[in-house]
Amino acid sequence: MIRRNTRLRKEYIFRRTLKAKEREDFEKKRAIKKALEEGKPIPTELRKEFSALKSSIDADDVTAENPEDALLDDEYALAGVKDPKILVTTSRDCTQRLIQFSKEIKLLFPGAIRVNRGKTKLKEIVEIGRAKGFTDIVIVHEHGGTPDGMVVCHLPYGPTAYFGLSDVTMRHDLQKKQIGTISEQFPHLIFENFNTRLGKRVQNVLKFLFPVPKPDSRRVMSFVNEHDFILYRHHYYKTKKGKEVDLNEAGPRFTMRLYQIKLGTLDEREADVEWVLKPYMNTASKRDAL
Repeated sequence: MIRRNTRLRKEYIFRRTLKAKEREDFEKKRAIKKALEEGKPIPTELRKEFSALKSSIDADDVTAENPEDALLDDEYALAGVKDPKILVTTSRDCTQRLIQFSKEIKLLFPGAIRVNRGKTKLKEIVEIGRAKGFTDIVIVHEHGGTPDGMVVCHLPYGPTAYFGLSDVTMRHDLQKKQIGTISEQFPHLIFENFNTRLGKRVQNVLKFLFPVPKPDSRRVMSFVNEHDFILYRHHYYKTKKGKEVDLNEAGPRFTMRLYQIKLGTLDEREADVEWVLKPYMNTASKRDAL
């Protein structure tokens, strides 16, 4: 089994390498085509490759806004075909409050399973997840009893997204009059202001944690990006006479901030880093990564 996983992982990395080369060629072709259409000189760094790339520009679709639209990504190849299966757990030696928060997180994902972490190592968690057919692992962390982090690891080979959590308000912190029961319906998802390539990437990481909802589902989850801070809200609604809608919060609510994406699983220390939040980004007012 170990040899088989190693072979499959090598095959996966090889495919990702090919896609990186395809993405690079895609960007070059699009830059050349844009220069030709606007009557501008070919960029200096592309002039040596112009003759080799020009013949294939017309045959390829290089007009897409996002290069990912023209490339096949098999990380989420079964999305929409097979419902996701989520494993939710916590960091080691967690407090009772984090356990309660993990229970609330588990209720957000239809069909998710929560397990107590105990002394289990990350590598063992990933191996169990692969063996049992889980599609994603969600791990929540804390500091001083306050939830402050969430890791979303896609199986079998990644990616892994690391989020910081702030302004966490659990269901138990809300008044009973303010919240309703958590429905088991597949939720409708709302994503707002995820406009960049990284934003689309984060949107996919979050979107594919949920199965495809039915049209009559009255459960709604919102992910609103405000300057790289993702505000999460969970509601259910009822329709009244006419066009009126009665919206009720189900909780919990929190704010997420992405600080790293790795191409491997969370147990791989040597996995390539796709994106990382750097210190200078915190003070750059016009740098909205998402």
